[in-house]
Amino acid sequence: MHGDKMRKKVIKIRELSYKYPDGTRALDNVDMDVFEGDSVGIIGPNGAGKSTLLFHLNGILEGQGRISIMGMEIEKQNLAYIRSKVGLVFQNPDDQLFMPTVFDDVAFGPINMKLTEDQVRETASKALSDVDMSDAAGRSSHHLSFGEKKRVSLATVLSMHPEILALDEPTSNLDPRHRRELISLLRQLPLTKVITTHDLELVVDTCSRVALMDGGRVVASGATRDMLANKHLLESHHLEVPASLLRERSYLNSRI
Repeated sequence: MHGDKMRKKVIKIRELSYKYPDGTRALDNVDMDVFEGDSVGIIGPNGAGKSTLLFHLNGILEGQGRISIMGMEIEKQNLAYIRSKVGLVFQNPDDQLFMPTVFDDVAFGPINMKLTEDQVRETASKALSDVDMSDAAGRSSHHLSFGEKKRVSLATVLSMHPEILALDEPTSNLDPRHRRELISLLRQLPLTKVITTHDLELVVDTCSRVALMDGGRVVASGATRDMLANKHLLESHHLEVPASLLRERSYLNSRI
């Protein structure tokens, strides 16, 4: 706790609740703090409210309660600033890609940030290189595989140099090589990260903290290894201890 007091709080959520138009209560009085440099994995069963929470971080959804980003309340007049700070990568890349070519998609944000032509080309090219999609710059996003689209979607956000990266199920439908490369990239990025995922091995590899959601509430939170090694806690919310932690525990037991 003392360490948290010394760090800058970049996301502050208080008493956040949200109902979908059909009356489904997706979030129920959620409180959460995220500090600068944190990498937070939000886990939980289907329907827990993970993605709904993520969509509140840059104002896509608006519930009851209070959210501040970098000290600024999420309100209509602040959305442009907040969206420049929070880069959101959707689970479905088709929700994010709409330009004629991959390069155009990745350059769209920098162009709207009023960068020069050379700056746009440089930042878009670097973002594509970071996700191993440089060779696809001239192709149409619609002709890419789902996994390739996901990597381009991440590049569209990285090209805008956000301070907070919010990712919804980033490894779904990625082949093993590109999953490993994405994990390596996420570990290297000096950004605050909030990741919703069912991929608990991704959480082990990239996240320092975990928030477990169920029924629209945060039911537990703590250090990643403490949370993900808690068999009773995970199983009570329809999750399982990641295989890597089971192997690690088995190895340590064999050494005793």
